[in-house]
Amino acid sequence: MTTTFPVSVLVRPIRPEDNAAIANVIRHVSAEFGLTADKGYTVADPNLDHLYESYSQPRCAYWVVELDGVVAGGGGVAPLSGAEHDLCELQKMYFMPSLRGQGLAKRLALQAIEHARSQGFARCYLETTASLTQAIALYERLGFQHIDGAMGNTGHVDCEVTMLKHL
Repeated sequence: MTTTFPVSVLVRPIRPEDNAAIANVIRHVSAEFGLTADKGYTVADPNLDHLYESYSQPRCAYWVVELDGVVAGGGGVAPLSGAEHDLCELQKMYFMPSLRGQGLAKRLALQAIEHARSQGFARCYLETTASLTQAIALYERLGFQHIDGAMGNTGHVDCEVTMLKHL
């Protein structure tokens, strides 16, 4: 016998008490895809355990995705470090396997892009790695174009896929 239970998904702004949970999601998903700290991926960011504080800065936003009350994903947007005032970066889009394939990454990316527009950004940049083919396909569908070379100072030296979208 198969029984179906309703699933509750909530997308909301990050809170201070989410820091450990979203850091664990990022570490888990990074390990799943072989994105190790020694290669300069997000998992090596010094602010990984303090995302609430990082995204509480002006023009920044980060949302977590809860699945049945447990943080299982997230993503955000912030000014691109070392870049022009009109350029932001789509950042730290990570989802546990239980959230994938439901359109949540698209929903969150669109929400981040709308926030960026409301904050006066004219362009949105992102970096990722070639092994994240589903993410790249999503970004392409959202209008991000591949560009040659990195922008700003992200510190993610092994992210070989760089993309830009005009807002």
